[in-house]
Amino acid sequence: MTNQTMNLFEKHKNTLTIAVKALGQRTYYTPYPENPKGYAEDADLKAKNWISATMNNDFKGLKQTGETSWHGEEISPFLQIGVGVRYPIFTVDTLINNATKAQNTWSKTSIEERTAILIESLDRISTRFFDIAYATMHTTGQAFMMSFQASGPHANDRALEAIASGYQELTRYPQNVEWIKNFGKFDLKINKDFKPVAKGVGLVIGCSTFPIWNSVPGLYATLITGNACIVKPHPKAILPIAIVIQELQNVLAENGFDTNTVQLAADSSANPITKQLAENSAVKMVDFTGSSEFGNYIETLPKLTFTEKAGVNSIILDSVNELQPVLANIAFSASLYSGQMCTAPQNIFVSKNGVQTANGIISYEDVVKGIAAAITGLVDNPKAGPGTLGAIQAEATYKRANEAKSLGGVLVLDSKAIKNEEFVDARIATPVVIEVDKTQKEIYNQECFGPILFIVKTDSVENSLELCKTLVMEKGALTCGAYTTNNETKETIATEMNNAFVPVTFNFTGAGFINSHAAFSDFHLTGGNPAGNASFTNTEFVSKRFVWVGNRYM
Repeated sequence: MTNQTMNLFEKHKNTLTIAVKALGQRTYYTPYPENPKGYAEDADLKAKNWISATMNNDFKGLKQTGETSWHGEEISPFLQIGVGVRYPIFTVDTLINNATKAQNTWSKTSIEERTAILIESLDRISTRFFDIAYATMHTTGQAFMMSFQASGPHANDRALEAIASGYQELTRYPQNVEWIKNFGKFDLKINKDFKPVAKGVGLVIGCSTFPIWNSVPGLYATLITGNACIVKPHPKAILPIAIVIQELQNVLAENGFDTNTVQLAADSSANPITKQLAENSAVKMVDFTGSSEFGNYIETLPKLTFTEKAGVNSIILDSVNELQPVLANIAFSASLYSGQMCTAPQNIFVSKNGVQTANGIISYEDVVKGIAAAITGLVDNPKAGPGTLGAIQAEATYKRANEAKSLGGVLVLDSKAIKNEEFVDARIATPVVIEVDKTQKEIYNQECFGPILFIVKTDSVENSLELCKTLVMEKGALTCGAYTTNNETKETIATEMNNAFVPVTFNFTGAGFINSHAAFSDFHLTGGNPAGNASFTNTEFVSKRFVWVGNRYM
């Protein structure tokens, strides 16, 4: 360990100590303010100038060489024009050879060195949060505030969580120990050392809607455990994660490490390289976020995989103290980023007998009307609507929302385009609400990604729970919401859904939303149902990436 990296470790030691403590306490913790006002006053203006200068130019900030061409196909959902940034394209052999070579040196570095480098990279990334926000906006369609928070401080939180968890696991056992066993007349003494050995090159496959938040847990878990990493972003959302890799490579270079320890593997929709990379024998582990179809393929590979796939998230609406705050919360959860969050609710299970409140029963029909009215009130608000909805990332999602009324059921609220004063060409679709009967499973028993909400009429809360649990076991889910004032019902829902390996969010109103999972506190996914086989960030998420080996010396 050089003096330079030793000083770097001392610089970040306090952050590491607090982060490791936070992992055990599961309380609120972040070193990265989520309010843009917590950063330099001129940061926003500089970032606007940066995105203007970056668009329609080659991205030359990476410390990678040997590209065969340049390509880019990102389209801004807000501007409806090409972003114009081109990225270096490398052959699979080049990427694999570079990673294999870097693996040999990175795996031999000390745990303290890796920790210092990685936390320092997060500090550097934090100085680019505004750049990242605009890059995220114009590739994913997230509104500015979500782009800033999700791709900035919240993503950094998840990355730091992976570093802290990795450090904790890698230092769990002593490096050297003298083992003594008494045999009466003599002692048998054996010196033993214990080494965490990295498994090998990792591949992180990104998604188009959350190109940083979903990618950095696997990226940093791979790196902290001594493995080189290749990041293969979605071809429609490269710029945000390219900035992250740029800053990582800068810190590696400044401290004398191989910059190919982490590489950007951009490709095109016409010539994808994902399967070639995933199937290469040099790649020992794969992190994936995306569709269930491709995720299922990833899980069949004869290597270590960490997947987040699709799921169908539901809310069980049984009884409440006051209905309006609940409907407002549901409306926001369903509308946030136009339902393009993996944690967004899709199905609302409501008994035909209505919803019990402190002031009596609200009929099923009035509950349905109330949900539609709450969504309409939100999206029609000229200030709140555009900022909540953002824009639709993919044309296929936009088409799905506009054609959802043909799926069947009773159309309660049609999707519509609203006006965004700042981006008049933004691709926007408000949530469509469809009422279905419990027997119409062919309609609601599938993921309909985007701003699509089904209200499912059931016989009772017990029937709602049964349908919800069955759906989780068949299709998977990342979240489940429930509203009930009955403690016995609450316990039953928690037990049944937890046994299907889904966490339950109870009675959220106000600023608490089913969509949000906080680093250092909430586990994102459980890894126990068809929505994915991994969890951000339990111990397995990092400990599986290395192997403990013990040597003995007489």
